Amino acid sequence: MTLDLSPSIAAATEAGIDAAVAAGVRVRELRELAELDEVYQLYDSIWRPDPSNPPVTTELLRALTKAGNYVGGAYDGDELIGACVGFFSAPAEVSMHSHVAGVSGAARGRNVGFALKLHQRAWALRRGVSTISWTFDPLIRRNAYFNVAKLAARPTEYLTNFYGDMRDGINSGDDTDRLLVRWELDTPAVGAAAARRSAITDVGLMPGATVALACGADGRPTEGAPAGDVLLVAVPPDVEGLRRTDPGAAKAWRAALREVLGGLLADGARVTGFDRAGWYVVEQKGL
Repeated sequence: MTLDLSPSIAAATEAGIDAAVAAGVRVRELRELAELDEVYQLYDSIWRPDPSNPPVTTELLRALTKAGNYVGGAYDGDELIGACVGFFSAPAEVSMHSHVAGVSGAARGRNVGFALKLHQRAWALRRGVSTISWTFDPLIRRNAYFNVAKLAARPTEYLTNFYGDMRDGINSGDDTDRLLVRWELDTPAVGAAAARRSAITDVGLMPGATVALACGADGRPTEGAPAGDVLLVAVPPDVEGLRRTDPGAAKAWRAALREVLGGLLADGARVTGFDRAGWYVVEQKGL
């Protein structure tokens, strides 16, 4: 049967295929029990969780897919190296929540995550979904760049200690503050991002911006003055490393970002970009 796809859905599908080819993977929807168990095993190797607290279980994935939700996998040959899991929101919202996504450490730098998200985008658009939301740790620089700059998702809310204590090899010992982002799937900005034409954020071209939070010479956060139309909010180069080598500094960053970025978003400011050098660009015009 030939599908009659709208131009936007056809373009999204093609962008997903192109991204997979560029990453050297095959991305497809997963439904079979053995495939879902591979997802569980992959996530277990990435997060190294307490056995009583896995990110997902094979049984949960089985139930989600049976109910028509999304599980996608990226394969390098016969090896699963990345996976993404999402589920539908309330019917009236025409949206999904992307609960968890992960890529094998050995496959980092190949844009496998980008290929997975574009596959998920095309899958959602074909089902009438207009928005996908998810959360990420706002202190992790590469994730902020990926979500805000590369995918053109927009943060909408700062969530304090959202998941509580996560007993795994990545989050243990820190509060689980998260940024909630919305990915408006059929907007010009997201379409440009899918075609790898994202607008580049360069704080060097923003001479009038005010630094609200910076990284000091000692690697710890230094708060500035959150006044002005355009504010810059820094994150450390490697907070995951800090959690191992200087837990006090990592906790100081968590508290500072919660105060500054969380406070700005609560007051109605908007994150409009992320510079590769580690700055959130926040606009509070008209506030």
